[in-house]
Amino acid sequence: MTSTPLPSKRRLALAAAAAALLVCAQAQANTGSSAWPAKPIKVIVNFPPGGAADQIARAISQPLQEALKQPVVIENRAGANGNVGGEAVARAPADGYTLLMSSGGMVSVNPHLYARMSFDPAKDLVPVAAAARVLVFLVTKPSLPPANVQEFIAYARANPGKLSYGSPGNGSSPHLAGEMFKSQAGLFALHVPYRGAAPALQDLLAGQVDYSFDPGIALQQVRAGKLRLLAVGSPKRSPLFPDVPTLDEAGLRGFDADTVFGFYAPAGTPPEVVAQLNAQINRALALPAVKERIASLGGEAVPGSPADFQRRAAADSQRFGALIRERKIAAD
Repeated sequence: MTSTPLPSKRRLALAAAAAALLVCAQAQANTGSSAWPAKPIKVIVNFPPGGAADQIARAISQPLQEALKQPVVIENRAGANGNVGGEAVARAPADGYTLLMSSGGMVSVNPHLYARMSFDPAKDLVPVAAAARVLVFLVTKPSLPPANVQEFIAYARANPGKLSYGSPGNGSSPHLAGEMFKSQAGLFALHVPYRGAAPALQDLLAGQVDYSFDPGIALQQVRAGKLRLLAVGSPKRSPLFPDVPTLDEAGLRGFDADTVFGFYAPAGTPPEVVAQLNAQINRALALPAVKERIASLGGEAVPGSPADFQRRAAADSQRFGALIRERKIAAD
């Protein structure tokens, strides 16, 4: 029995249907689902609990999961100035279900600090959305004699090597702020690195170090009178403390240690998933509760496109790279 050939129009229709099915299958393979998101989303924070990155991630995670109708789970993976968590995301499937919340330092600073990295942040990660511009605040233990920033600079110059400052780790934005301060003020103080901003704050409160450039988590202690706030390491004053001068105003011209924290995804994540995440994160940043949480850290919500975020990282890379070379800063 011989089969009757299909009419040419029907053959073309079947071929088109098969091609459409193939495209759908490939899209599902890329995103893990025909309708992303179809399962929980994990956000890896590459710094310890309690720090600025962790608090910002948690503030955004609740409205994000409500918008996406899937759980958003926070997982802290600290180490190597953010490289441990960064590598975990860089090696994750590019399906939109694993994100990174990081300070901008992992992308714009770490390549200048480490002779070798196990991944290339610029190639293995894609920017999704900026979240917050994070300021650093010069805070001291209240037992120190200086009552303002000018007195503090004079005191530090008169006591070279006798003061110490804590930071979340070598190459962190508070560490870079500390080195920028020493360079521009012409003074010397001992740097004490910690594994995160929270333990650095604990030792400052305990008097184990004399001062720090805090990324906002110490402001509650400032209000309680347990720490003294002398200056802001930003080009403009903080709305939370309008009477506190910037270091630029104190004579350190052009002092700017601000960094931008935000979300990244593995390279190859479908552009439509990145676009949807960007839109929902921007919506979350517009919510009063999220803006207030970021403001409580002394920061500012900075919604924008992935391209905006990438441009800021590139500018920070140039600025901080020059400082790292000048101060001969190296990783642990």
